Amino acid sequence: MNEVVKYEQDELGVVTLTLNHPETRNALTGTGITEGILAACDRIEHDPTVRAVIITATGTVFSSGGKIDEMKRQIGDGFSSAVLRQEYRHGIQRLPLAVHQIEVPVIAAVNGPAVGAGCDLACMCDVRVASDKATFAESFVKVGIVPGDGGAWFLPRVIGMARAAEMSFTGEPIDAQTALDWGMVSRVVAPEDLLVTAQTLARKMAVNSPHAVRMTKRLLREGQTSSLANLLELSAAYQAIVHKTEEHAAIVNDFMAKKAARQADRK
Repeated sequence: MNEVVKYEQDELGVVTLTLNHPETRNALTGTGITEGILAACDRIEHDPTVRAVIITATGTVFSSGGKIDEMKRQIGDGFSSAVLRQEYRHGIQRLPLAVHQIEVPVIAAVNGPAVGAGCDLACMCDVRVASDKATFAESFVKVGIVPGDGGAWFLPRVIGMARAAEMSFTGEPIDAQTALDWGMVSRVVAPEDLLVTAQTLARKMAVNSPHAVRMTKRLLREGQTSSLANLLELSAAYQAIVHKTEEHAAIVNDFMAKKAARQADRK
């Protein structure tokens, strides 16, 4: 049986997670994909050699979100509201917490439709690049439910409240070009160029100081909810740490050596 989430790491420490359940269009529930991503997040967090992560998918769909068969099960006898609440808390709601807490940059390479929780998974990532075949739909209202996986927290932070409200209240999809115009994705490329584009971007991140990149990501995260004064305090503490890293010393010493060589050449 094929892995439902493939885990691959290259020589620069870029991990690619590939959702691999095309028969359900990579549904996050009822397939093992959520559990696979959670296991991968735990592995990444315990592996200091990881420098960046790409999340993508096989087939023509990034993720169809929640599996309708699972929704049918949940409305059946034996599933009270109290039981369902706990199922969400201990199920798919672990996903946004795990992805959001990854210390290294996470790039979503969206190859096709990202629907419902699939759209939210893309928004959990730091950066999104899309195939021109991609679409995005915060479509929970279309099946009479709400975004139970944190989409109401992520989506407004990605595209702003008014556009998030439009997507959430209508449930209608937007195409890749609209997603680019709205700032949901940073690049739109041909399908055959998607993974190469994401890998190139990830490697540009991976070659930088891992300490500086991880702390920069944390500062960006804290800046979403922190006051300026508190963020400056944290920035000062992080800056004091990275000033003492080997990577920073090597860069400064190399710069000074080249500067001295240029000055010597002028004499």
